[in-house]
Amino acid sequence: MSNAKAKQTRLFSKSKLMGYRQCPRRLWLEVHRPDLREDSTSSQARFEAGYEVGAVAQRLYDPKGVGAVIDAQAEGYDSALSRSAALLASARPVFEAGFAAGGAIAFADVMLPVKRRGKLGWRMVEVKSSTSVKDYHRDDVAVQTYAAREAGVALESVCVAHIDATWVYRSGDDYQGLLTEVDLTEEAGARGAEVREWIQGASKVCALTEDPVCATGPHCLAPFECGFIGHCSAGEPKAKYPVTWLPRVQTKALKTHIAEGGVIDMRDVPDVLLNARQLRVKRQTLARRAWLDAKGAAAALAPHHGQPLLFLDFETIQFAVPRWVGTRPYEQIAFQFSLHRLTPGGDLEHEEFLDLSGDDPSQAFVLALLRACGSDGVVYVYNASFECARMKEMGVRFPEGGLRSIGWPLVSSICCLSSRSTTTTPASKAAGASRRSCRRWCPNFGTTSSTGCRMVVPP
Repeated sequence: MSNAKAKQTRLFSKSKLMGYRQCPRRLWLEVHRPDLREDSTSSQARFEAGYEVGAVAQRLYDPKGVGAVIDAQAEGYDSALSRSAALLASARPVFEAGFAAGGAIAFADVMLPVKRRGKLGWRMVEVKSSTSVKDYHRDDVAVQTYAAREAGVALESVCVAHIDATWVYRSGDDYQGLLTEVDLTEEAGARGAEVREWIQGASKVCALTEDPVCATGPHCLAPFECGFIGHCSAGEPKAKYPVTWLPRVQTKALKTHIAEGGVIDMRDVPDVLLNARQLRVKRQTLARRAWLDAKGAAAALAPHHGQPLLFLDFETIQFAVPRWVGTRPYEQIAFQFSLHRLTPGGDLEHEEFLDLSGDDPSQAFVLALLRACGSDGVVYVYNASFECARMKEMGVRFPEGGLRSIGWPLVSSICCLSSRSTTTTPASKAAGASRRSCRRWCPNFGTTSSTGCRMVVPP
């Protein structure tokens, strides 16, 4: 096939057009060098969550199981499009129905038949694993609507179905209520001309013989990390002290200096643009020295003199589709903790918990943690608001046996142990840096297993 013919017949999928919207270079690489793409583990996890939510959506929208599912990867695109057209002439729910017209090709998550004045029409539902409608979802739906209408599909309505974060999983395999819909019919239908412009722009990019020049930047991570970021950044200069190590870059002046100046190294950031914390991070990082406010740490510890000091860190897991009764979508479920106890005599003891059984670890976690903490001492954590919220959630879930009342003293004794105020380490953020800082005030720290312990000193 000639290049001219290829340009005339090229169809852009929704994902390709969204790639173009993120970065023209991404689209060119998707088309011409897909072998260079490397998706991160977080991207893969997001894909898996999407597949899981999609499978649940099919059961929710077709409870009788009379619908049809199109699998373009297995069937081939030509066959999938042909079968979609045939199914859309029937009155059955169709999942992943395909449309190809107007330079676009799209596959709708859910197509539900509706009859109005005796005529067959369709309600299109795009299923998302997020807990709200995002701007890029609106772009997605605009492309889907454009392709369907260009292909002659009689769309009656279009909506996004996203997860209801307040929904609680109660029993069995019943996920009724997990999804909530937002109607976008009018908005999506009005964006046809905009989608045509995207297709025209994408066509011009794909016709280039070489990938367009485009430096990496914040757009590489929005709305999600691009799979080509590793390739695109490989030839760019590397910063010895990346500007990304500066905490909480929020002021307009600092953001503008970094973005418009192409600044990648904190050595190129004027001190006048930094707040006190950022300036301290910069100076200590460039000097390659850790900083500890020993007086501030001592003052914070003074009220608890003579008491055991407990340093707690725990890890959580979350699921888009809840797996355990009583949990919500994306609820943080604790499954592991590491607890270091510093006795008044200076000895450091360690206890830990880990549940990899696949069953709900929450109740066993709480009971093990209460036993490990005991009834005296003060618990220090890295982020008190997070740990307290998780403990309160577990106390509510398991009120039986006095667990709820037992848990409150532990929650009330938790103190924040963020290193923001009292310590600064070179911005490598290595776990060893935190442990070295801890040893400055506790020589025995680290003589037992301290893997995963992030705590340094209280603010």
